[in-house]
Amino acid sequence: MTERTIPDFNIDQIARSGQCFRFRPMGEGHYALVAGGRCIEISQQGQTVRFNCPEDEFETIWRPYFDLDADYGRYKRAVAKRDKYLQSAIATGGGLRILRQELWEVIVCFIISQQNNIPRIMKCVENMCSLFGETCYNRSEQVYNAFPTAERLAACTADDLAPVRLGYRAKYILAAARQAASGEVDLDAVRRMDYAHAKAELMRLSGVGVKVAECICLFALHHIDAFPVDTHIRQMLDEHYPKGFPLQRYKGFAGVMQQYAFYYELVKQ
Repeated sequence: MTERTIPDFNIDQIARSGQCFRFRPMGEGHYALVAGGRCIEISQQGQTVRFNCPEDEFETIWRPYFDLDADYGRYKRAVAKRDKYLQSAIATGGGLRILRQELWEVIVCFIISQQNNIPRIMKCVENMCSLFGETCYNRSEQVYNAFPTAERLAACTADDLAPVRLGYRAKYILAAARQAASGEVDLDAVRRMDYAHAKAELMRLSGVGVKVAECICLFALHHIDAFPVDTHIRQMLDEHYPKGFPLQRYKGFAGVMQQYAFYYELVKQ
């Protein structure tokens, strides 16, 4: 067990924010998470956060995954006092962090996310992992499934994917898997690219448009200047920022502001 005092961190908010779809609630402030082929339990009381892993695993895997070396207090302090909307968003979701997730998983999850809702996305992802992900065991010998590789999904047919209930998205995932597995789109190269080039390269993948590419850049590649605009964010911008969002003010971390706004819109529904 590893315990840390972490400001500007709320595991409930992070788990419900729509960044990652493999958090499983186990009680108030207590979640199991499968990420990067590993399974961990995380619990929180106040600013005290417990990770059921040894120190070395926490330092090498979960500290970077949860972006714990970044000063989110600085991001929040940058918000203009007169910006009542963002101040309210921060008051609601000030414990959010931008996760550093595995690239292929985020690509698939955000193709699934199109015209979809979070509970259904989570169900599709869990179905896919159960059917095609490698079987693994945690420290208590409990079974879980890793996220399926591009190579595994590339070998599937549309009929194979039918039980996942992806609808029209299945054909895009199969095509994207084949592009990634064959090297037609080199994901290792994408990881080394700057924001603009990574976004352009990701949009070569089947089913990846501007919004999905922005989400992948933000949640997998940690280009935190990415600012995905979906229906909720578009409505928010039209209502609260009709002259445009002040991206220049938040240059270098606009995606953090997007996540505060997205979560705020989510919990208001």
